Amino acid sequence: MRRELQTAEGSHQALARRYNLSAATVAKWRAREEVSDASHRPHRLQTTLSAAQEAAVVELRRTTQLPLDDLLAVVREFIQAGASRSGLNRCLRRHGVSRLAGLLPKEDAPKAAAKGFKADVPGFVH
Repeated sequence: MRRELQTAEGSHQALARRYNLSAATVAKWRAREEVSDASHRPHRLQTTLSAAQEAAVVELRRTTQLPLDDLLAVVREFIQAGASRSGLNRCLRRHGVSRLAGLLPKEDAPKAAAKGFKADVPGFVH
């Protein structure tokens, strides 16, 4: 259908009525070279932190292992005053350091004690 729109003769309005589309949709597909969907992701991320600042924040998170709110206070004080909590969280997620549990070494992670069965009287029905 998109290829037909690109090769069809006639006005945008006439093609919109024929294919039951809006005139803006017809104009969009007639202006394109290909018929596949274009990416909906932005070409440039809207961030307040530069690449160097993001690297500093990621390294700060790895070394200090501060929670998000405490890290935000440090970033606003020393790195970027306009940083937002959601923007900082997206930055940490992009670099794979958003979860504090994932930053802890395996031997330092608390282990749950193995539990045995309850010592009930024989014949007890749960």
